[in-house]
Amino acid sequence: MLRTSLVLFVFGAVAGVATPLSAQQFQLPASISQSQSTSAIPITIGDPVLRQQAVAANQQRQVEIKRDTQRMFQLTQELNEYLRNTSQGMMSLDAIKKAEQIEKLAKSVRAKMKQLY
Repeated sequence: MLRTSLVLFVFGAVAGVATPLSAQQFQLPASISQSQSTSAIPITIGDPVLRQQAVAANQQRQVEIKRDTQRMFQLTQELNEYLRNTSQGMMSLDAIKKAEQIEKLAKSVRAKMKQLY
């Protein structure tokens, strides 16, 4: 029972991060335009330095999202493998720590996906 609950929690956390945010519309200041394309980012009109900084920040954010998502996937696989191989009623401390790390990474990825540059 505990094993099933933990697996459902982990997969729910992963699925929550994967929720598409493209349907959400954000209110932006008049000096910023937002494109409908998912690859375009809001760009400040007029100042090329700010534009370059926004592009660099967005690229860094995407790298961090990919890194955190890959780590979350790895931890999920390890936890899933542990749960398949164990027949005990109690979870090990290592399995609980992995579940907590997955949860923290999921929250971090969700927050980074909501950021606008």
